[in-house]
Amino acid sequence: MPPPSNSTPRLALPAMARSQADLDLPSLITDLTSLLLHSPAASSGAAAPVFSSSSLSIPTPKPHPTPAATSTPTAIAPTPLARAAIGACAGAAAGAFTYAALLPIDAVKTRLQAAAAAPSATAWQVFLDILRADGPIGLYRGLSAVILGSATSSAVYFGTCELAKSLLRPHLPPFLVPPLAGASGNVSSSAIMVPKELITQRLQSGAAKGRSWQVLLDIVQNDGFFGLYAGYAATLLRNLPAGVLSYSSFEYLKAFALKSRDKESLTPGESVLCGALAGAISAALTTPLDVVKTRLMTRVGTQGSRTVLGTMKEVVAEEGLVGLSRGIGPRVLHSACFAAIGYCAFETARLAIMQCYLEGCQRKAAAAHPQPQMETGVDAAI
Repeated sequence: MPPPSNSTPRLALPAMARSQADLDLPSLITDLTSLLLHSPAASSGAAAPVFSSSSLSIPTPKPHPTPAATSTPTAIAPTPLARAAIGACAGAAAGAFTYAALLPIDAVKTRLQAAAAAPSATAWQVFLDILRADGPIGLYRGLSAVILGSATSSAVYFGTCELAKSLLRPHLPPFLVPPLAGASGNVSSSAIMVPKELITQRLQSGAAKGRSWQVLLDIVQNDGFFGLYAGYAATLLRNLPAGVLSYSSFEYLKAFALKSRDKESLTPGESVLCGALAGAISAALTTPLDVVKTRLMTRVGTQGSRTVLGTMKEVVAEEGLVGLSRGIGPRVLHSACFAAIGYCAFETARLAIMQCYLEGCQRKAAAAHPQPQMETGVDAAI
């Protein structure tokens, strides 16, 4: 039996009620701005399901009470835009650190998938070949592009995810929020991630020489601006399933762990374990798309097909179905380590930034509502 019409969740816009004829563009912009800049109303205290809004992300930390603010309200809820900004700052720091730390594993994976190594070469052999040819610095080719690109793309990704979760949680079933938030974050961050990966992988595979900015200028001069987005369709085809699988798996595993232990947050070990498992699952299932994406990105000039299906057929024709799983070992290892370190670093940074934000809000509230001080000593006696 369908629920009554008055029980359907709606956007709680703080504007006055308007008739349908009065909904013009300025009114809609005003309502949307009000929604973004105001915190959603608190729930009525009903029991939360397993995948509740508090278990699908780190709960909002309670600010440390200060003597001047003990009598002021302590229930401070960040606005959706504030959550997005906090997520973006934490994501930038976590993304730059994690991508840079795991760049050697990614370099081996790229050499394997780009056909720059012999078909029978193993990951360990490729690793030794890079060390013999270029030394340890060969494992860190494209480091500047990785740090700049990953910090920016991670900020966009996590900021979009946090904004999507804040806006979607009041209006959708809880289990649908992580997949939609992860998908929206991947679509927005891919616009920055694709040029970064293009430059990095051309340097790692040996298809280009020089510094990252020199490779960027060469691509723009030879292929135009849209040459920076070679393999964009393959990247989306890979990132959307991988992002949804990884992000949702981590959120669901975390929610299960929190529910079973009846705790507000994971321990560092549990966070690393949940992240590693989620990253390994998504990487193993999306390796064929990653092989096609790498082939497209590392081709120079007019060689080979420029489409996803055409490149996939070429790989199967040359190496069989096994060719679509090239680099699966380093990719699973890289993704598991990346997810474990990345999620742990992101949530740690996010919790610290959120704590500072809430304490700042509490100090502002205390300054706006000063409390009279109790008189002591001689003044009290008078």
